[in-house]
Amino acid sequence: MASTVSTVPCGILSPSPPPPAVWPPLDFALGALACCAACVFTNPLEVVKTRLQLQGELRARGSYQRHYRGVLQALWVVGRTDGLRGLQKGLSVGLIYQGAMNGVRLGSYSYCETLGVTSFPGGSLLAGAGAGALGALIASPAYLIKTHLQAQTVEAIAVGHQHNHMGVSDAFVTIYRREGLIGLWRGVNGAVPRVMVGSAAQLATFTTAKNWVSHSQQFSPNNWLTALIAAMISGVAVAISMTPFDVISTRLYNQPVDEFRRGRLYHGFSDCMLKVCRAEGPLGLYKGMGPVFVRLAPHTVLSMLFWDLMRQQAIKDKHSQKRS
Repeated sequence: MASTVSTVPCGILSPSPPPPAVWPPLDFALGALACCAACVFTNPLEVVKTRLQLQGELRARGSYQRHYRGVLQALWVVGRTDGLRGLQKGLSVGLIYQGAMNGVRLGSYSYCETLGVTSFPGGSLLAGAGAGALGALIASPAYLIKTHLQAQTVEAIAVGHQHNHMGVSDAFVTIYRREGLIGLWRGVNGAVPRVMVGSAAQLATFTTAKNWVSHSQQFSPNNWLTALIAAMISGVAVAISMTPFDVISTRLYNQPVDEFRRGRLYHGFSDCMLKVCRAEGPLGLYKGMGPVFVRLAPHTVLSMLFWDLMRQQAIKDKHSQKRS
């Protein structure tokens, strides 16, 4: 039926017809808007996550001072030291990142969905990974600046390298003058696999979970509760699969560079992974798992829910215009 709308109705294992198409530019804009709305609520958790992932960098457990000991304590420390504005550090560039990356990612995935790519076995995983890689590549400079700004704080609770940027525009100009245009994409080799894994896990599990809830006939496919349940399941999958890649990405983005514009700590993705495992143990790759989950789960729920509801409304409006 034309009135039955599902954001991602097709499962990974069973093909189904593609959903009604949303005008591609509008779909890109809806994806960007949905994730920007979620970012406003979850940015303080992103600040805490960044600090926890940089704490004790390349040092054995117990050999460094722990300023941050958990999500709630870290939020309190940041709020007490940096104020409420400190909890929203990097928000402006974070919105740029979310808009650019997720607009491209969700819009590209939706386009693949319309073409019927996701109706084939494994299609959701491949489309989600490919869309995520493209979004991460385009938006990498914004994530670089966001990481630098969110790591910055007073010396008493500082972790990781402190870049001491005066703001978003100053950070862009400083990096461009010091490292050239390529410098703005430093760390992209960690960002692309991070978003590929997260995007594939998010969109594929959201796809399957929403299809499963719809087929269980507990709620209709276009009911907001269907999208909410699917998004909650998706959030758990994203947090578990994405944390090691998130740690590596944060480290690559935040590391200092030498006079030859090379990273002082890591040479690339695999080098970072090996060094973290050797110095901090395998669990070092799961640093900040708590805030990663606390941040990614609600962000996934909010962004996927907003995206689903806005796309449903856009398709309803399209049908109404055709009837009139």
